[in-house]
Amino acid sequence: MVVQRTGWSVALVSTAVTLHFLVGAAVVANLPRLYRRTSVPVITFTGAVLLAIGVVGWSVANQPWHLFISALLSGMGWVGMGAAAVNAIIAPWFVRNRPAALSMAYNGASVGGVIFSPLWIALIVWSGFAQAAIVIGISMIITVAVLSVLVFSKSPEGLGQFPDGAPSDQIASLTPPLVTVPLPSGTLWNDRRFITLTVGMAAGLFAQIGLLAHLFSIMAPVFGTQTTGVLMGGATVAAIAGRTGIGWLMPASADRRLIASASYGVQIIGSLALLWAGGENTASMIIGVLLFGLGIGNATSLPPLIAQVEFHKADVPRVVPLIVAMSQATYALAPALFGIVRTMSDPAVFVLAVAMQCFAVASFLYGRHQ
Repeated sequence: MVVQRTGWSVALVSTAVTLHFLVGAAVVANLPRLYRRTSVPVITFTGAVLLAIGVVGWSVANQPWHLFISALLSGMGWVGMGAAAVNAIIAPWFVRNRPAALSMAYNGASVGGVIFSPLWIALIVWSGFAQAAIVIGISMIITVAVLSVLVFSKSPEGLGQFPDGAPSDQIASLTPPLVTVPLPSGTLWNDRRFITLTVGMAAGLFAQIGLLAHLFSIMAPVFGTQTTGVLMGGATVAAIAGRTGIGWLMPASADRRLIASASYGVQIIGSLALLWAGGENTASMIIGVLLFGLGIGNATSLPPLIAQVEFHKADVPRVVPLIVAMSQATYALAPALFGIVRTMSDPAVFVLAVAMQCFAVASFLYGRHQ
């Protein structure tokens, strides 16, 4: 939309998008400190305001430097409602049932994309990009403000409740972590569990974002634009199904690294099916897209759940933002690097995706608790 409105090069606009993600990575890494200095409701509302201003800026920018300022604002704002923020909001309320709770919360983003993206496009067609951005921005600010006051400002302790509705004498036994004491300050980056969790999440999301950035244009010549759009929607539905199934069915005692590895294994099969199709076998392409979609949601929801059981409760609030930040900084480069690989051939894109997914599996398995 920005390219069509301004006539700027795709490279320029893509650089602004990369800046958006990199700035967000820097902010999300500092979310625990921001929460301590203010509060979750204040940071969430501030993020909504910055995101709204940034989105409007994207819609009205008429100079490249306007675009980069907007990218800074939107990058700082959206992480206040991203994966790490959702985990921070959910964590005080759920321990044993956190997988199901996080699944439902993260699925809100997926469902929102399915429902509101077409509505936003319709609004743009009806009123223009800038007017649509203003309407969406104001609506978001009002919605987040209400939630911040009525929901995010509450805590179980403040309401005289306990996580999962459990009696106070049962809280410690809900989902006990594998470690009993917090890590000493400054030793997190020397911890094998943290490093392998970070690398695994980053590699998996790098493969996922990179492939998704090019999958539509690869399939469109085979299926046509409209049918390809339906298939991409099917991948989103598969992502919701995969995340929901694991969130509700995964036992509390399950090895969550094995679950994550199995999820990536399904995606690997999907990527191989797309590779085997060779741009001709439509049935294989459809199967590949749906199998790849099954793991899309789990790539963001499972790493925080692994952190929940592998780190002391005091360490989790800093572990989750850091793994999310490192992943975001990594996958910000994925579309461009996958694009470079694609200049060789379309199949090379799937080969790179499989290689990165295998690397993610290896990292998760290497970090398993001994």
